[in-house]
Amino acid sequence: MADTVLVTGGTGYVAGWCIVELLKRGHIVRTTVRSLSKEAGVRSAVATQVDAGGRLSFVAVDLMKDDGWEQAVAGCDYVLHVASPLGGAITKDADELVRPAREGALRVLKASVTAGVKRIVMTSSCGAATPTKLGVNTVSDETVWSDPVAQKDDHYRLSKTLAEKASWDYMTSEGRATEFTTILPSGVFGPVLSMEGLGSVQFIQRLIDGRLPRIPNVGLNIIDVRDLAVAHVDAMTAPGAAGQRLIVSGDFMWMKDIAAAIKVKLGGKGDKAPTKELPDWVVNIGANFSHALMTLKPLIRRSHRFSSEKARRVIGLKTRPATETVTDCAVSLLA
Repeated sequence: MADTVLVTGGTGYVAGWCIVELLKRGHIVRTTVRSLSKEAGVRSAVATQVDAGGRLSFVAVDLMKDDGWEQAVAGCDYVLHVASPLGGAITKDADELVRPAREGALRVLKASVTAGVKRIVMTSSCGAATPTKLGVNTVSDETVWSDPVAQKDDHYRLSKTLAEKASWDYMTSEGRATEFTTILPSGVFGPVLSMEGLGSVQFIQRLIDGRLPRIPNVGLNIIDVRDLAVAHVDAMTAPGAAGQRLIVSGDFMWMKDIAAAIKVKLGGKGDKAPTKELPDWVVNIGANFSHALMTLKPLIRRSHRFSSEKARRVIGLKTRPATETVTDCAVSLLA
């Protein structure tokens, strides 16, 4: 009999591809949405990649409410907890992102443990494994934990760090027989299934529509959303993944190289992609007034990388070239 898997946050970018991957492997999938009015859109997006048949169902629940989570996990063998407040959101109050990320994760974990789920795979972020001081060619692995004090002004990364810490604390003390794994992706790009919940993909959107007239001297560690979905599903059953943090990241690319690759791939349709650099001094001064520039300031000319050697060893992670990922992303956004 096929396993039943709950995927939280079905309207999200990463969750959508996780649903696709699970269905391709023959699993029965249940996914959460905040409103059942979103069901048709998710079904349509998933149908562009795989025929769900009668193996995809929906349940309406909210990360900030207790109601419905017991029913959501009932009868599930595994849970992929992907839902979290969207990256890129600018908030004045850290709790706007921290509370739903941390409290939502704990609601999912408690319901899953009570239901006797075999294993929970939770999506965290490389933002939870970033050292306070970034070097020119430094590397992080899963032993690194971000300092919440250093993240006090970066509410998204703070939310991921505190949610993962709280989740490990809970599962260590209350997890019973339910196994737990966290996946820490770097910048997620690749083809989109819909235009909802795009997260980091908004950077590519701004490149191709001309909203970024100049490129800062900043680079990104990139993971293809398709490879990330495979990693989630592999981590669900790989014996060695239980009780592990797994960084899932591919190549590092400078933003200017991303723009150049997109410009070549799109031809005339990529004319709005910028070629000029944004001077470092503009970022340094602008960081005093702009939240977006404030988060970029520590990254200027820093080629810090995240090691996925553990994930390659434990779950056999394979990653596409980053150039393929970002150009496929641009092409799908245009389409």
